[in-house]
Order: sequence, then C-alpha cells, then structure tokens
Amino acid sequence: MSDDLLIGARRLTIEDVLSVAVGGRKVGLSKDARRRVEKSRSVLEAFLDSGRIMYGVNTGFGRFAEVNISPQEIRSLQRNVVLSHAAGVGDPLSDEVVRAVLLLKANALAAGYSGVRPVVVETLLQMLNAGVHPVIPSKGSVGASGDLAPLSHMSLVLLGLGKARVGGKTMDGKRAMTQYNIPLLDLEAKEGLALMNGTQVMTAVGVFALDRARNLFGCGDVIGAMSVEALSGSAIPFDERIHSVRGQKGQMMVAANFRSLLEGSEILTERPVRRVQEGYSLRCIPQVHGAGRDVLGFVRSILEREVNGVTDIPLVFAQDGEVLSGGNFHGEPIGLAMDSLGVAVSSLAGISERRIACLMDSSTSGLPGFLVTEQGLHSGFMLAQITAAALVSENKGLAHPASVDSIPTSANQEDYVSMGMRAANKALQILENAENVLAVELLCSCQGVELRRPLKPALALQNVLSAFRQEVPHLDADRVLASDIEKANAFIRSGEWMRALPSHIQLG
Repeated sequence: MSDDLLIGARRLTIEDVLSVAVGGRKVGLSKDARRRVEKSRSVLEAFLDSGRIMYGVNTGFGRFAEVNISPQEIRSLQRNVVLSHAAGVGDPLSDEVVRAVLLLKANALAAGYSGVRPVVVETLLQMLNAGVHPVIPSKGSVGASGDLAPLSHMSLVLLGLGKARVGGKTMDGKRAMTQYNIPLLDLEAKEGLALMNGTQVMTAVGVFALDRARNLFGCGDVIGAMSVEALSGSAIPFDERIHSVRGQKGQMMVAANFRSLLEGSEILTERPVRRVQEGYSLRCIPQVHGAGRDVLGFVRSILEREVNGVTDIPLVFAQDGEVLSGGNFHGEPIGLAMDSLGVAVSSLAGISERRIACLMDSSTSGLPGFLVTEQGLHSGFMLAQITAAALVSENKGLAHPASVDSIPTSANQEDYVSMGMRAANKALQILENAENVLAVELLCSCQGVELRRPLKPALALQNVLSAFRQEVPHLDADRVLASDIEKANAFIRSGEWMRALPSHIQLG
C-alpha cells in the first residue's frame, strides 16, 4: 500500500518509528536496499571462499577472537552465539518497544554493510507486519557490543526458539512463527552476530522516552501557566525582551508559549495577590523548562542518527571490497543522551513540585491552605504534595548518570562499556515519576484557579480546565486522591490537554 514504510529508501525519522511501533504501519524492503544487501553478502561470501579470517564470521567472539572456526562449523557458530548470549533477565519490554526494535534492526541490516542475506531482513519485517513480538527482557545489557543479551532474545524467535507475544498472548517462538507461516531461519556466516550486535534496543527505548518527554514538556508549560494563574502571578517574567537578550532558544520558546497561554487572563490583570518578586518556580519557568527543551533537541538529533546507523561488527564495505572491524556497537551516544534526558525531566518535575508547595501554603498563595475551604475537617491536597516530593526525591537518585559507570566484561576485552541500556531504562523510570508529579500539579493548579472565581483565567486555560473537569471533578471534600492522580496522569499522557488548546497555540 502507498502508506507502507519502505526501509532503505530514505532516512527514518522518530515519527516513522512511532508510526510503526504504535500505529501499526506496515513495512517493506525497498528494491535499492535489497540490491545493497545482496552485494554486501556476495562480498562476504567471496572473502569466506578465499579463506580470509574475519572476526565473528569464522572466528570466536570477544576473548575467543583468536580461535579460528572451520568452514564446517560456521553455521553452528552463528546459532551458538545467539543461544549463549540470550541471558537477559527482568520484566519484558512492551510490545510497542519490541516493534521498534524489529524495525531498527531491519533498517540497520538493510543499509547493506552487515553481510547478511536479504531473507534475514525480510524475516524481521514479516514478524513485524504479522505482530509476532519476541519477548525481550529489559535487563542484561551493559551497552558494550551494543545490546547483546536483549537482541539475542529477539533473534531466538527467528530460529523457532524463545518466546513471543502475539495478540497479547505469550507462546513459544516456533508456534508464533508457524501460526503466521513465517519460515524459520538457518543462520549462515555472520548472520547471528549481525542480529545480536548493535544498539537497537537502547535506541528503541530512547525513542519512546523522547516521545513521552516531549509530551510532558509541552503539557508542563500548560500546567505551569495554570499555576501562574492559580498563584496570581505576574506576566512580566515572560516578556519577550527579557528572553531575547539572553538568546537561549528553548527559553524564548517557553516564554512565547506562556504569553499565548496567559493572554486575556482576568486573574493576572486584577492580580488578587501581589508580590515584590515572584519565586523562582514561577519567575524562572522559561529558563528551566526551556533548558530542558534544548536538551530534548540534542537527544532527538542523537536518536535520529542512531535510528539510521549501522552498529554491528564487522562491517562489509562492498564498494571498497573491505571487511572492517571497529566499535560502532558502543552505546555511549545513547547513554549520554538518555542520561541528559533523565536530568532534564528530573528538573521539570523538581520545579513542578516547588509550585505545588507554593499552592499548598496560604501565606504564599493567598488561597485556602491545602486548597480546601473547610480546613481541619478536610486535608485537601496535603498528601498529594508529599507524594510529589517523594517522587522528586527518588528522581534525584535515578538522575545520577549511568554512562559514567563501567564494569569491564568478557575477560577485559570489553574494558569500557556504556551502560546505555541502563540509562534508557532509567529515563523511563524518571519519566513515570515526573508524569505523576505533573499530574499532582495539574490537580492543584486547576483547584487553585477555580478558587479565584469570579475572576477567570485565560481562554486557552479555561478550555484545558473544562476538558480536565470531564475526567476529575473539583475537590469539595476529602476523597481518595490516588485515583485522581491516576486520571490526571492519563489526561497528560493521552494528549487530551493538547486537543483542548486553541489551534493557534503551538507548544513546539
């Protein structure tokens, strides 16, 4: 179909990956890519016929690189490496992330530098299009030779081994492949190594982390603006002139967002509470939120290069007639990017919690304490702020960079590793916490705005408030807040907040 994604025809974007992983878009192999793959394979086979020694093709792996493998044992070598490296543990990755992994691995092999047969790429695409999702444990990669353990679990299913999820049900890999008439692979030279060597798993997790972070930063501007309204803040800190003289791109973008979001506010015009200076959690929103947005731009650039990168070993340069071993599998670019994303999201949650604390304190906000009118009888949002504080504190530990750590592996052959997979998994943990913190602020800021009546907030925020109140009612008396936080989180993640905004407001 015309909407199918043809890999090898052009560079993939983050949006392409998500359209396949989440949207279920079908994927095919372009004719040019198939020709490149065939040419690469023919060069590799010619080298094998000549008796040339190539790492991982007719030698052992890692510390066993000096051990030569006879032609009769090459197939067994490729199968054995997949079996032996499938040593992952932990909760399995989501089906959506696994779909991204399959796409990224197929895309990397389709570049024509890995020396595999076209059938290897086509098998991955058949699995992807049929919804056969290998069960891939989330832990076990140090990001040295890429994601060896996770990708080996992916590769097991191509051999009719391991486990796969189909339609939400877990079954044996062979049964899943047979159910969709996908032929099992007998691995030839280099193919096992090409499948389980690379950074596709940490990159796939990174794509999802970036997507969630982008949504959260956009919603963070809306929620922050709602808090400015609830706290009867000043519009002056968002004046364009202030931000233009510094020139930081993200900062200027956020300030512009706030000017649009706060336009026409009765609360800010009347200003029931006036302060000589706003606290930093209000006054410095553009500086903090904006710096995080700049980090997301950096992360996107790294991920889009990696989405289209070739990261296995050795690489076959068919045009030069060379097979070269390097270190493209090392996950440091992803590790540093994911650590940076985690720090940025932690900062977003941190400043959010400070605004929540301001909303709790009647001496700061000019509102009833804990945003409840019958104080004492009702505790209002007291414990919701404590929950936010607990999550922010947890994020401070999680935000410690994984990429500064290294544990040598493979008898010191892999003597400096990236911990890229740990950084990516950790970024998702930080995001989950931050989404809940912002959910608490959304609850509190909406409550605070309503307590300013009859003064009205800006029209854009009225629309968001109205949409949110379809999910969570105003708090008149104490109730179980956990369900409110859950609903607020769902409102944030679903993008309902964005659909409630007027079309002319673009949060970037």
